[in-house]
Amino acid sequence: TSAPYVKSSFSLSSEVSVALTSMATRWGICSAGKIANDFVTALKTLPASDHRVCAVAGRDLARAQQFASQLSVPKAYGSYEELAKDPEIDVVYIGAIHTTHADLSITMMRHGKAVLCEKPFGINVKEVERAIAVAREQNTFLMEAAWSRFLPSWLEVKSQVNSGAVGDVRMVLASFGFSMGDKPVERLVRKDMGGGAVLDIGIYAISFASFVFGDEKPISVRAAGNLLDTGVDEQVGITLVYPGGKVASLAVSIGAKLPCEAEVVGTKGSLKLPDPFWCSAKVETPNGVKEFPYPTLPDEKYFFVNSAGLRYEAEEVRRCLLAGKKESDSYPMAKTELIATLMDEVRRQVGVVYPRDD
Repeated sequence: TSAPYVKSSFSLSSEVSVALTSMATRWGICSAGKIANDFVTALKTLPASDHRVCAVAGRDLARAQQFASQLSVPKAYGSYEELAKDPEIDVVYIGAIHTTHADLSITMMRHGKAVLCEKPFGINVKEVERAIAVAREQNTFLMEAAWSRFLPSWLEVKSQVNSGAVGDVRMVLASFGFSMGDKPVERLVRKDMGGGAVLDIGIYAISFASFVFGDEKPISVRAAGNLLDTGVDEQVGITLVYPGGKVASLAVSIGAKLPCEAEVVGTKGSLKLPDPFWCSAKVETPNGVKEFPYPTLPDEKYFFVNSAGLRYEAEEVRRCLLAGKKESDSYPMAKTELIATLMDEVRRQVGVVYPRDD
């Protein structure tokens, strides 16, 4: 099952669409890190006639060349600017560190590239809004890489909710937490790197609640938690209240292993996405368990769990580009903006202020 798709009223001419359909979408990869590795590997589970990785750019050429060699990418660049200028790239996947996401997206769009940018799209909603403005100015496609929203398991949850399988949904419960142990991960504990639980993993819990409740704006946001000595949030409890008395209760932590499950509770039953809920391969429904196994490759090497699921967001990007769209129907940038606004408010209440918030 792939993401829902509605044909655009301003799609490309039929001749151009036919030509593009017969061509592979040409990807450039901005970052030679772990998530970029997983994205490129996931693309290999899709037809080569549809998706082709043409180039990778890293912060230094040696790292990019190593990445290119390991994953059979034809070109390697030692700067992101070189990738932006490559005329043989249709869309750039940005997998660099949080604090660079918005700026790199803007650079790529100003060079005429479509962009799929990892989450969180920006450190705060101001960065998101700035990038949206550039996308409109350049008339360029832009989407946050909210991969969970395109996964068969999440789409099954939405289908079950919409069909009334659990009655009137009253609550969403979700947790995401792990312990860093004795060796703190630098990017998670440093303010200047956008550290903390909310931006790194809280986004999944908040996005799931928003997804279930139709991306409606909550009428109330309440958050409390504790900070590390560095000033970033270690663990946070979040309560979102929606119109009609619907409630989401969320817990995130980089200091303790949590159940990492998500549950949708209705008046007639419940749905559960078991650990890891953000990319679960199954859904527990009132009528039994539904399984959605991920495709496998003979020599695959993923750094993160169920990363083959990154393929579904790539399919959505290709569908959008073929139809001449500037954003996804199912996950437009207004939804990214909403999630960023909620994370800003959670951070404000907990007391986390980043240098880039000024």
